[in-house]
Amino acid sequence: MTSSVAARTYQVRTYGCQMNVHDSERLAGLLEDAGYRRAAEGADADVVVFNTCAVRENADNKLYGNLSHLAPRKQADPNMQIAVGGCLAQKDRAAVLRRAPWVDVVFGTHNIGSLPVLLDRARHNRVAQVEILDALAEFPSDLPAARESSYAAWVSISVGCNNTCTFCIVPSLRGKEIDRRPGDVLAEVQALVDQGVLEVTLLGQNVNAYGVSFADPDTPRDRGAFASLLRACGAIEGLERVRFTSPHPAEFTDDVIEAMAATPNVCPQLHMPLQSGSDRILKAMRRSYRAKKFLGIIDRVRDLMPHAAITTDIIVGFPGETEEDFQDTLDVVEKARFASAFTFQYSPRPGTPAADLDDQVPPETVADRYRRLIDLQERISLEENQAQIGRRVQVLVAAGEGRKDTATARLSGRARDGRLVHFAPGALAEAIRPGDIVSTVVTAAAPHHLIADGGVDEHRRTRAGDATRTDDGQRVGTAVGLGIPTLGAPAPEPQGQTGGECESGCSW
Repeated sequence: MTSSVAARTYQVRTYGCQMNVHDSERLAGLLEDAGYRRAAEGADADVVVFNTCAVRENADNKLYGNLSHLAPRKQADPNMQIAVGGCLAQKDRAAVLRRAPWVDVVFGTHNIGSLPVLLDRARHNRVAQVEILDALAEFPSDLPAARESSYAAWVSISVGCNNTCTFCIVPSLRGKEIDRRPGDVLAEVQALVDQGVLEVTLLGQNVNAYGVSFADPDTPRDRGAFASLLRACGAIEGLERVRFTSPHPAEFTDDVIEAMAATPNVCPQLHMPLQSGSDRILKAMRRSYRAKKFLGIIDRVRDLMPHAAITTDIIVGFPGETEEDFQDTLDVVEKARFASAFTFQYSPRPGTPAADLDDQVPPETVADRYRRLIDLQERISLEENQAQIGRRVQVLVAAGEGRKDTATARLSGRARDGRLVHFAPGALAEAIRPGDIVSTVVTAAAPHHLIADGGVDEHRRTRAGDATRTDDGQRVGTAVGLGIPTLGAPAPEPQGQTGGECESGCSW
């Protein structure tokens, strides 16, 4: 490590799903191990890393637009470096340099551990470095991490996906599914809990397929491995909340539902991608389930967990979708009573079978259906949240997530079912830290959050809360998600009820 590297700062900009967020924490850890330090908020960094998504068409526009904004700075300071990784880099490869020749490093989804070496090589040789591997070099979970949160953490249980959904490009970029050994997953969870983490989110492109293809050839195939993993997490003392994302309805089995219900620290929250309520469209999407099966899963979940909050992904305007098909989707949404839905207007992705279909739906029709779906889901979300009024909730206080305006003096956090709660701390305002647990009663509701203005009944200080204060006692202001959908107002560009690219990693 040279003195010049030791003084260099970095910034990682993340687009896409939780898997990308997990990878970005590993990229940050790698850079810090190599002597870089995180750039201060609002400051220009010496190294800017883009960890990209390729799921939707606007992902390309967003990346190349941001790269163009950095071009003048790069021209003024040749020592500043720009790296592009993630799914879009895996897809575009050398094309990134053709469109943005001022980029220094391009790396893919399979070799994020190469970033520090590639930056050194590019700086030393004064030439851009492109390294894209077609197979996984090492599990990202085996790399060092610089986590954004002291209280919530991502834990990858697998990478890749064996599904062949016609709209999705992710499997071709992440590769076939490879599962980590259960012992390795549980060891990582235990290590996180030992550091004070209260909540973990188990990540996979299709978590309930876990066990079909372990990286260790001596570990036998086990289709019940995910249910067993959930139960094993329940035995870890100090682990208060377990979430996972995302399952696939075709492989969601009763043993997982039973494990969720029987394991106290598994949260009563489920993200289950629907995509369409039309059986004809589901078949065209190669989604190997139908509306009846999907609704049956939800019924069984609610039989064992009556208060579970269920969220979903839905695509509007898939090629060939008729008004009748769309009405089928509205019917399923009405029956399912989702707490929230990530809704997307279909956009063709080159390299996917759906992109070559002739019967693309006119944009104005897609926009109209999208708005109708949003209106329906907004009504349901409000009704479901209003049903929470009067209920006592346990809130894990968040660092900057969804904080209300200062005039209300409310703090924010997540209930066990994943709902965002804005609560009045009262006289405890200065004592409550991000990572602490409070108990309060819901007094009002909106489509995307709950309000608890009756005060805090109980406040439990935690080790995670201790860690969210700096040495001078000030709060750490970094906004941190809790491994669940961001239930906020729709972003300016139509993306449904989330500020992110997608929730489920592989679903859309």
